[in-house]
Amino acid sequence: MNIVILSRNENLYSTSRLVEEGEERGHKVEVIDPLKCDLIIEQHKPTIYYQDRYLDYVDAIIPRIGASVTFFGSAVVRQFEMMNVFTTVTSDAIIRSRDKLRSFQRLSKAGVGMPKTVFTNYSRDVVEVIEHVGGTPVIIKLLEGTQGLGVVLAETKNAAESVLEAFNGLQARALVQEYIAEAKGADLRALIVDGQVVGAMKRQGKEGEFRSNLHRGGTANYIKLSEPELKLAIKASRALKLPVCGVDMLQSNRGPLLMEVNSTPGLEGIETATGKNIAKAIITYIERNR
Repeated sequence: MNIVILSRNENLYSTSRLVEEGEERGHKVEVIDPLKCDLIIEQHKPTIYYQDRYLDYVDAIIPRIGASVTFFGSAVVRQFEMMNVFTTVTSDAIIRSRDKLRSFQRLSKAGVGMPKTVFTNYSRDVVEVIEHVGGTPVIIKLLEGTQGLGVVLAETKNAAESVLEAFNGLQARALVQEYIAEAKGADLRALIVDGQVVGAMKRQGKEGEFRSNLHRGGTANYIKLSEPELKLAIKASRALKLPVCGVDMLQSNRGPLLMEVNSTPGLEGIETATGKNIAKAIITYIERNR
């Protein structure tokens, strides 16, 4: 089988592991930079031209589309879909997951538990917004932030008002969420492949840091999810139609609460923490569905 990994850097851990496992199972695996693809759109034969050739021989793709290139990256995935190439994550699902407001609305409709969240269109009444989520402390998130960037913990009313007023002044759209104090700077990441949890870890933020992202110095350890946590992770992936994704949750006094669903989850942290071969699971998912 000819498998293409859409990634801008073939040396990234996740990309290289997928190449390794694909080749180990006898497939031809190629890493292609989506930003260097030309999309040729015509009535009966949509194609993709890359460097010196047409990509008309591809059987399946694994999108590793970064948030900063969502627009064109998802367009490349969509073009492959038009060519009837199997993809582990669809273009629509990528776009859906990158829009925090849209994804939270879908997840809420699906009955997924999450921290109380408020979004307004640059409202000047920031005091009212803060009260909607139960007062301070609150978490304020930019709609397009990733890896913990654009996420602020406002511990006091004055701090929350200042951050919201600053974001509003910059016309930066943000969500306001209740702060789950009992999580104590930790969260859970469940890795979903083919709609099932194949590995999970607990991430703990470094001392004095409320964000648990490994990119920001957090640590990770293997954890066995409870039944409610398993159900939430699977329900979230189904609600956003993401058969391969990372689901981030908080442990709260009222049960697990969803933080975010990541359509391009990194593999290094989860494979290291769990000792499980997640890359192989993704390759075998393609084999079962291609």
